[in-house]
This record gives sequence, structure tokens and C-alpha cells, in this order.
Amino acid sequence: MFKSVLRQVTIAVALGSATVAAHAADITGAGASFPYPIYARWAADYRAETNNVVNYQSIGSGGGVKQITAKTVDFGATDDPMPGDELDKNGLLQFPAVIGGTVPVVNLPGVKPGELRLTGQLLADIYLGKIKRWNDPALAAANPDVKLPDADIVVVHRSDGSGTTFGWTNYLAKVSPEWKEQVGEGKAVKWPVGQGGKGNEGVANYVKQLANSIGYVEYAYAKQNGLSHTAMQNSAGQYVQPEYDSFAAAAAGADWKSEPGMGMVLTDQPGEKSWPVTSATFILVHKAADNAEKTRSVLSFFDWAFEKGADSARSLDYVALPQAVTQAIRDEWTSDIKDGSGNAVWK
Repeated sequence: MFKSVLRQVTIAVALGSATVAAHAADITGAGASFPYPIYARWAADYRAETNNVVNYQSIGSGGGVKQITAKTVDFGATDDPMPGDELDKNGLLQFPAVIGGTVPVVNLPGVKPGELRLTGQLLADIYLGKIKRWNDPALAAANPDVKLPDADIVVVHRSDGSGTTFGWTNYLAKVSPEWKEQVGEGKAVKWPVGQGGKGNEGVANYVKQLANSIGYVEYAYAKQNGLSHTAMQNSAGQYVQPEYDSFAAAAAGADWKSEPGMGMVLTDQPGEKSWPVTSATFILVHKAADNAEKTRSVLSFFDWAFEKGADSARSLDYVALPQAVTQAIRDEWTSDIKDGSGNAVWK
């Protein structure tokens, strides 16, 4: 039922009705579920203004990479930035689109959003299966004012290839040597404990249904599903709440040009206000445009989003990219994306 509703929402946002005929400006993208709420909002606003249709399928970062590599979509989306050698091998250009935060979410009776406090080490030990019960002394010590249940912890993680999982495991590997050695990081890992849900949507649904559970989702999913997020201790030792300002603080010092494809990983950033599991999400397009008009339509959509989508992003607690970064992205579009005759697709 949940998947059916999600599918209907996706189609409704992107297409409006089954009677809408496809036209030259219709474009299709697929991939990360992390940015789905803002891409859906942008697609709806963009269509209202331009009558152009953007159909985005929330299938996970792994699926997005596979589909753009196979040229079955007009753009792919991933939260796990593709390395430079892979970009070159597949003839892809990568650029960031927006910034957001991944948050731990819990289903604990009587515990209010933001009341439970967790450190990176506590999270790693929960996901390693070392901390098995909510009233474990280590959790109780970090939460002296919270009544924790005498109950087993139900661990929920992603079951699909996921950029959200990459950011989550990248963070845990930074704060826990044991996690780094035993599990590591990636879009998909061998989880020591827990059960899997597909997409941010699936994890949010499981946590909502299962008492005494913990999972991780993009912040917009926590808010939209009425889930209780936690506070987290950052690299400066401060407990912070997930919100626009803490995501922006984590991204403030990013040197986007230092990584191929602007592939900055923003976990565990310095700063007293920084949210520790902040991530950018990325778009992938082919440098050699088989269909220049489709590719130009993709770039036009993200150009519009960079120019007019900041307020919508902020309303969903995403952080828009700085103007200097979006201009650098447009410059790369002009220099790197060519049609069949070698002419620039974006001018």
C-alpha cells in the first residue's frame, strides 16, 4: 500500500494526469531518495511556471547511477559522489544540486523530537549490535533526564544501494575505528544487525510502525512522517539539533573544486553549530549529449532551481548552494557538455 501511494504521488507531481502528452521538454531522472522531497517540489513549481515536465523516480543512488550509465534516463542522482576515474570512464559530468542532513529517528513512547541525545560512538555501537537495549548504561549516561524503556533496540537500515547509507556509514567510519574495520563505508554494506527498508520512504515507514526502533533518514522524511529525531554530538563536542542552520554550518567551509565532480563529503565537519551527518546530493549527466535538446532541458531545470528554488529548499530544511558554486557549475556545463557536432549544449 505504501509503495503504491508513493508511486501515485510521484506520477502526480511529475505528470499531473495520464492525459498529458509527452513533448520535447519532458525529462526523466532517477536515483537518490534523499533529495526526493525537494526535487518533487521543484518539479511541481517548475511545471507551474514553464509547463515543462520533470519526472523524478526515487529509486536509490545505486539505481540512479546504473540508469544514467545505461542512458535509460536523462539525468541520474546520487548522494555518494562518483570518483573522478569513474566519471571519466563513463563520460559523465557531476555537480551538486542541494545540501541536506541525515538524522537518526526513533520510535520511543514518551520521548519528544530532539530530546534523546546520541554521540557518533553510541550510534556505531547500536548499529554494530554492541548496545542492544535502550536502557543500556552508556545510553542512560548520555540521557540522564530521559526515561528510556527497558526494551530491545530494533535497528532499521536501508536495504537498497543508497547514497544516504554512504553518508551514514562514512560518518560512522570517521567516529568509530571498530566500525571502520568491521563494516566500512559504502552505498551498501554488510550490516551486523537490523532489518532493511527500501529508500528513505521505507525506513521512515518501518520506524513509524515498529516500537523501540531506530533508523536514519533525510530530515524532510522525519518531519513529513511525524518521526522523533534525535540530537547529536558534533566534532566540536556540542549537541546540536537537525535544522537548516546546522546543515548550513557544516557546508560553510566546503571547497567544492577540491574534488573531482565537486564531490565533497560533508560528514563530521568542524564547527560548534555543524550537524555531523550533512550531505550534498549530486546530479549526473553525459558529457556527450546524444539528445542535445533533452540535455539542455535537464540543465534548464537545474538552472531554474538554482535561480528560483532556494526558498522552497529552505522550507523543507535543505540548503541551497551558494551563488559562486552555481556559477561554477554553469561554467562547467558550457565547457564540458557537447552535442554530436562538438558544440556547447549550454551557452
